[in-house]
Amino acid sequence: MWRSSHSQAAAALNTITPLLAASMTRVLVIDGYIDEPACLGVPPYMSPLVRAAVGAARDAGAIVDLVNIDEIRKTWKLPRADVTLLLGGCAVPGRYLGGMPASDREVMRIGASASGVRVLGGPASLEVRAGEEEAFEHVAEKDPAAMLYDILIGRPEKQRWRDLDEWNRWLLRGADSVLKHPDYPQPLIAEVETYRGCVRYRSGGCSFCIEPLKKKPVFREPEDIVEEVRKLRELGVTNFRLGAQTCFISYKAKGNSETPTPDPEAIESLLSGISRLGIEVLHLDNANPAVIASHPEESGKVLQSIVRHCTSGNVLALGMESADPQVVEANNLNATADQVMEAVRLINEAGKERGPTGLPRLLPGINLIAGLDGETPGTFDLNLKFLRELRSKGYWLRRINIRQVMPIRREFESGASHSAFVRFKNEVREEIDNPMLREILPIGTELTKVFLELREGKRTFGRQVGTYPLLVGFNYPLPLREFVDAKIVDWGQRSVTAVEFPLDINSRPLAALESLPSIGKKRAVRLLRNRPYAGLEDLKRGLDDPTLASGLYEYLSFAPRSLHAGQGI
Repeated sequence: MWRSSHSQAAAALNTITPLLAASMTRVLVIDGYIDEPACLGVPPYMSPLVRAAVGAARDAGAIVDLVNIDEIRKTWKLPRADVTLLLGGCAVPGRYLGGMPASDREVMRIGASASGVRVLGGPASLEVRAGEEEAFEHVAEKDPAAMLYDILIGRPEKQRWRDLDEWNRWLLRGADSVLKHPDYPQPLIAEVETYRGCVRYRSGGCSFCIEPLKKKPVFREPEDIVEEVRKLRELGVTNFRLGAQTCFISYKAKGNSETPTPDPEAIESLLSGISRLGIEVLHLDNANPAVIASHPEESGKVLQSIVRHCTSGNVLALGMESADPQVVEANNLNATADQVMEAVRLINEAGKERGPTGLPRLLPGINLIAGLDGETPGTFDLNLKFLRELRSKGYWLRRINIRQVMPIRREFESGASHSAFVRFKNEVREEIDNPMLREILPIGTELTKVFLELREGKRTFGRQVGTYPLLVGFNYPLPLREFVDAKIVDWGQRSVTAVEFPLDINSRPLAALESLPSIGKKRAVRLLRNRPYAGLEDLKRGLDDPTLASGLYEYLSFAPRSLHAGQGI
């Protein structure tokens, strides 16, 4: 377990030495790949908190070194610095493919070995291990960039958030830190902040979420966000996600209720300004279904702007958490099941059309959390009933995220067993996820620009760049860290199997030919033996099955005979 270390952080901040306020101070910022409910920072994402911290240190006149946790893992020799800031911790741990966040053990190892004044920020700063508080002299419970800046200029201890001027200035001054990201320039996704806080802060918001602790929303202006994206675009970044907010639909929303009225004009200004900058990917993250359902007209206009200006494969993750009214009430959750269903309907109506990437332009996702107060075994039955009803209405979900609650704000009391949770999760994967995946992405669907990331044995895995990307497997080796177009040939539980598109039948290996629809090993061997092929008529002769050959033709390309003359098995 972890526990707070407020008093030590406060005492340490009161002992700032003259050296820290002097010129030529050297600052080391360590990107520990933070993962927060409203902000992704695990590769291929880069958290804006990293860029803001670098910018804050420069704004204070310091010389800044930026390293990531993967670089540190190679030697565990940290560059020397007068001040070391570690940004670490995961508030919502998940399964990672692009990088692994710093573990609790690694966070403490860095704190014990870093030079100079040691500062801890990110989700790890919310709780510090008992007996190990000495590892960090400063714990940024609010904004680590603001704390770092205050330390460097010699300002007395204060836990605070950056003001808007600092926010925009620091993000611009630290923008070039993207150049040191391990996934720069591709498949890097720059996470961009639109606002902080939560419209439900007065009631405390959802029981498990830290965003309401940031209090009343503070919105960045559209022109400031566009300027940040312009700067990043000039530096070679082409992929962006507007994350780090509790509800994108509530950006600049009007009114003081927990379901304020969306501002379609402000969102249109923001999205149109970004889309004009020549970017490749523009995606979003969270949305409050109660806001969408309570204001269907304004939300409909916002959804149209999203479809018009963002790229396909986009997902609005809806914070449902539970369909059980008892759990909703006990945890002050965002929305009722009826409100979530209405939000799902509206998003489907706006974005179900397939876009250039092969995926629908905009689909909802749903977040479900187990382990909350008031939960019983019947809670899982209600959740499954909701999902079955959603399927019966013909609605699509791009992602169902099922996780157990993290007791960051407090402990929770659930009346359901872990085995009931596991059983429910398996039922959703088999009964809901897989049939829906087959419906959304039928065999033959073309997926553009799949980035190849991982190889396991002879299999290669990749994903399109974007929010909550689909895992795409190839049953044969392919060069890593390259983009390929692909056609789907089969499905996993939550992933798909594909072949390159078009597949060069005259050069690809036996395993690739065997992956083609209706081609088993014997037919694949026959295709291989009869190479090269010049076109459809050759293919018909090679297979001795004109109907099958015609069906395969759309998957294939045919390189000139001269390139493959004399090839054998």
